[in-house]
Amino acid sequence: MFRPQIRRASKKFFVGNSTYPEIERIGDPHSYWGDIYHLLLTMPWPTFISLTSALYLVINALFALAYGWNGGVATADSDGPYYFLDLFFFSVQTMASIGYGVMHPTSVSAHWLVVIESLVGLFFIAMTTGLVYARFSLPTARILFSDIAVVAPFNGVPTLMFRTANKRKNYILEAQLWVTLVRDEYSLEGDFMRRFHDIPLVRSHTPVFSLSWTAMHQILPGGLLDGDTVETLKRDRAQIIVTLTGLDETLAQSIHARHTFNAEDIRWDHRFADILLTGSHGRRIIDFNQFHVIHPISRPRQLPSHHNLAAGVVRNGARLDDDRN
Repeated sequence: MFRPQIRRASKKFFVGNSTYPEIERIGDPHSYWGDIYHLLLTMPWPTFISLTSALYLVINALFALAYGWNGGVATADSDGPYYFLDLFFFSVQTMASIGYGVMHPTSVSAHWLVVIESLVGLFFIAMTTGLVYARFSLPTARILFSDIAVVAPFNGVPTLMFRTANKRKNYILEAQLWVTLVRDEYSLEGDFMRRFHDIPLVRSHTPVFSLSWTAMHQILPGGLLDGDTVETLKRDRAQIIVTLTGLDETLAQSIHARHTFNAEDIRWDHRFADILLTGSHGRRIIDFNQFHVIHPISRPRQLPSHHNLAAGVVRNGARLDDDRN
């Protein structure tokens, strides 16, 4: 009766708090234990280091037991209280090719154990080094998505908007956004399905992505999200899935990032606070403290002639920060 709880606890330890969907799979022969390489690449660093260290200690302990059963290690007193520790440290020295010379094999069988352990240590170190390199070399994206998506009029049209920003001080070339609405639907025959709808954006591509990007989808009559409310989206368990891909100029590798907005993450009749500033020397400034801040649209937006001047910084409140890179 405790098996499902133990399985979930072990999966959380090895996989971590990932953003993958938690789906109970019935009759699925696949197990995350069946793809060890992928598991070792994706598990959290503390788990990987702990697992590798534990395996290293267990291997040396097993060889220490083998040396104790076989004998033939010089200066290791079989009647002493630290006999096992002496053999364990001899195993570590052998696997790491340290070779202090104080302890050494004295029998043919002990020499063969040293040969076997050397081969095991060679493969263990090679595989561990390869895994560490593979984990470090995985391209990662430092992309920030807004916690909230808003629906507000833009140029007189109700528009779904959310923000994304490049947290690294470099360029992402040929950045593209894909946005998908996922919701529960029934066909005319009553068949249930989890339906995917592509959400067209006002601009889904930018040649250079360095600062922030406000993605926009116009809600047109008869189109997606027309007539929807928070209640209808919650009823249909709707989600908006965002995927961003591009070429990292520094790494010269393709990177990707994804984010999911649930129904409760969408705010109607709100707008984002301005985050792009201009310094006294004309230098662009991005204020991440305001990145997730939203205001009701009843709050008036300042006109270009009413710029705020404070401490040598100009806050541009003329328009939404659409596609600012």
